[in-house]
Amino acid sequence: MTSQIKILIVILLLVNNFRSSSQNVTWISSTEQNKWVQHDLLTLKKNIHSDKFDVEIIPSGKQQTIDGWGGCFNELGWDALMSLDSVSRTAVIKEFFDPNEGLKYNICRIPIGANDYALNWYSLDEKRDDYEMKNFNIDRDKTSLIPYIKAAMLFRPDLQIWASPWSPPIWMKTNNHYANKPGDHNDLTEANAVRSGDQLIQKKEILSAYALYLAKFSIEYHKQGINLFAIQFQNEPYTYNQWPNCSWTAHAMRDFVSLYLGPTFKKEKVQSQIWFGTINNSNIAVFDTVLSNPGIRRYISGVGFQYEGKEAVDHVYRFYPELKRMETETPCGGGTFDWKSAEETFETIKFYMDKGVNSYMYWNMILDSTGESSWGWKQNAQVTIDKLTKKVTYTPEFYLFKHLSSFVTPGSVKIKSEGSFKNLLAYCTPQGKIIVVTMNSLDSQKPISIKIGNKILSMTLPAKSFNTFTFKL
Repeated sequence: MTSQIKILIVILLLVNNFRSSSQNVTWISSTEQNKWVQHDLLTLKKNIHSDKFDVEIIPSGKQQTIDGWGGCFNELGWDALMSLDSVSRTAVIKEFFDPNEGLKYNICRIPIGANDYALNWYSLDEKRDDYEMKNFNIDRDKTSLIPYIKAAMLFRPDLQIWASPWSPPIWMKTNNHYANKPGDHNDLTEANAVRSGDQLIQKKEILSAYALYLAKFSIEYHKQGINLFAIQFQNEPYTYNQWPNCSWTAHAMRDFVSLYLGPTFKKEKVQSQIWFGTINNSNIAVFDTVLSNPGIRRYISGVGFQYEGKEAVDHVYRFYPELKRMETETPCGGGTFDWKSAEETFETIKFYMDKGVNSYMYWNMILDSTGESSWGWKQNAQVTIDKLTKKVTYTPEFYLFKHLSSFVTPGSVKIKSEGSFKNLLAYCTPQGKIIVVTMNSLDSQKPISIKIGNKILSMTLPAKSFNTFTFKL
């Protein structure tokens, strides 16, 4: 064997050994100034020298399966979109719903009647004492919400939709009003405020009619080609505000589902699941009062937690593991559309994911540039549209979600991580890819080493950044 051949064999062996001990890692980062930056490939190297590390990812530590990501279709979002020409409007919707790029949203929410981001108050049957729902209709939805959903379904025909009401028709309520708190944007008086208790009249004919109201909503949407996979029968039953809402007690919610809503859905052959949500209360007793009842468990498929209900997620995961868990509404922000809001949202996402939710919902996907609701509250959105100049802005929270939802597709499994670096989430996709999403909230760069099995990944995170790393073991 000649010396040249020997050298070639040695080189080939070294190359093969390098390939077997290192792997390529893709890295995308976003800062406020430089969003969605594709870095040079990193290398996942064999941890030969037992290098120190900041965090360890444990692929065998499989946790919950991720069902998906999404936001809410609201009238004011469609109103902002309609200020654009059709090409620009379609481009924005594509960024949310195309299954191959953008946010890849697959689960979204709609209101049943008015919410605080409707153009104004309305319900689907304001005919007093219409217990048989003869006057029920979704005519208004056909002018806004349904076109909005259909525009999304052009990109995502399999889009899953769930719904929740903010308020029943006012004739079903104790104070004959859509709100429970007086304010400068409604005409409710202090004498008719409802600070606690049940605002829905607790009479059989009302409870039966309201159950039929929710059943008809699912049925009518089905006729429009929109199949609601779930109804969460009350948005924020523990809120006290001037926009549409409805106060409930835990006992009343338990009885409504077990004695009225569940049986009505069964009788009317409604295909939508019933979820206990969206609950803005962390009191464990509220959840146990409802979920521990044998009469209700045959009807309930999941639990929806609004951001104020976060302390109860772990309890439901441990004691009712058969139920799906959803974060139904990320904190709304104050219309600042800034990087700080995105950092705070990452912390909320991490909290909920670590506690075991299967899906996570943003709130207003799209708003005009003011972010203001019809009841005077300014909130954040992932896209803003200046209705005068037609300028479309993708906010920091859009890019935060893109770092997650674009990679962590339905069927991915969250995997355990532990160590001194806390701002990290890790998943394994159905294709076997490992997805690592990190946040560096410091004003300076952050060197970090991640251990996974017998390998190590080292890099320096940009200051104030979100980062996604993708590789196969």
